This record gives sequence, structure tokens and C-alpha cells, in this order.
Amino acid sequence: MTDDPTELAAEADAKEPRADKVAVVTEVKERMSNAEAVILTEYRGLTVKELQSLRASLTEAGAVYKVYKNTLVRRAADELDWDLAELLVGPTAMAFVATDVGSAAKALTDFAKTQPLLVLKGGVMGGDVLDAGAVKELADLPTGPEIYSKLAGGIAGTARGLAAGIHGTHRSLAYVLQAAIDGGAFADADASAASEPVADEAPADEAPADEAPADEAPAESTPEEASASDTSEAPADDATTEEPPAAAESTEES
Repeated sequence: MTDDPTELAAEADAKEPRADKVAVVTEVKERMSNAEAVILTEYRGLTVKELQSLRASLTEAGAVYKVYKNTLVRRAADELDWDLAELLVGPTAMAFVATDVGSAAKALTDFAKTQPLLVLKGGVMGGDVLDAGAVKELADLPTGPEIYSKLAGGIAGTARGLAAGIHGTHRSLAYVLQAAIDGGAFADADASAASEPVADEAPADEAPADEAPADEAPAESTPEEASASDTSEAPADDATTEEPPAAAESTEES
């Protein structure tokens, strides 16, 4: 038999838990199951105003800061097979982190630097129980905004590099083409292109050949014209052959 009020209350709850306590255990269990991480702290000595400020900073980090009785939290943890017995000593408040574990851990450690009364006990992440040192290491993880900023910077840097690469490729291609032109790499192609129009105009140059029959038409003559031509030319041939006798006569006279 014990006189400790806490143990007496625990024994009473174990015998016949009330409906409201069962509802709280169910709530704590659901929050634990849905959280990316759970960080346990001791808040003894903090004022209501200080707790409100801490809750506000955790809300900005995507976490919910709640205070429950240790006995109810232990019962919920036992149903999840989480051994939190060593952490559930003294007044305990828990931060249920939805996604950004780094931001929540940083918010708690930053607050603890200005308010030493806030003590980091430990936590649970991925079903593994963490001590206070591991929770402080979580604060060194990059926060969501930092991750997004790095991603944006990486994407922007990649885009700038791609644009510079494309620009450099175009510029290099222009240099190569200009060097090829200056070196006469396309001279044969230019000569071939220049000769093609002449080949196309060849039919126009050959057009006079089609007119040749008209020029040759006068060469054809009728049989009568051929006879007249032969008759008119005959005296010339006779005159030529009669010249030697004339010469002979002049020799005899001498």
C-alpha cells in the first residue's frame, strides 16, 4: 500500500478508467501515430505567457505543443510499444511534429537558450526513442524553408548553366561556321551552285539551232536553177582554158 497520490491515481485508473481519460489516451495515441516526430520537454517554472510564446513559435514550425498527464501518455505509449518511462518524469509537455522536424527542434532549442527552464528530455522519431542529445542534433537539420531555398537555388543554377551552355554552343557553332567559310570549305558547293543556272539556260542558247533549216533553205535549188548555174559558169572555165594558145601565138611572133 502506498501513500503517493500519483501512484494511487494510476492504480485507480488501472482498475476502472473513466471515459474521459480513455478519450485522452486515444487522442494522445492518434497524435503520436500521425506525427513525424514527438519531442518531450519539461516546462516547470515557465509562465503562461512564455508557454504561449513557445506554442506560437512551434505552430509556425508546423508542430502542436500539448500538455498531458504522464500516466495517460504512458498508457498511450505502451499501446504503441514505445518505452517512454524514463522520459515521463516531472511535468511533461510534448511537441507533435507533422513534417518539418528540423524547424520544430530548432524552435525548441532556440527558446531553451533564452529560457533555461525549458528542458529537452528526448523524443521519438520513426518509432525509435531519442535522448536529449539526439533531439538537439535534430535542430541542426535544415529546416523546410532552407531546403526549399537550396532546391530553388539549385534549379536556378541549373537553368542558368543550361542557358549559358546553349548560348556558348550557338556562339561556338557560329565561330566554326565562319572558320569553315574563311577556309573555303564551301567553295565547291558555291561553284556548283553558280554553274547550275548556266545549265538551265542552255536551251535558250540552243534556240538558234532550231532556226538552221530556215538558213539552209536557200541552198536548195530547182533543177532549172542548177542548169542555169552550170551554163553561166561554163564560159569562165572555157576562157581559162583558151589562154594558153594566146600565149603560144605570142611566142611564134617573136
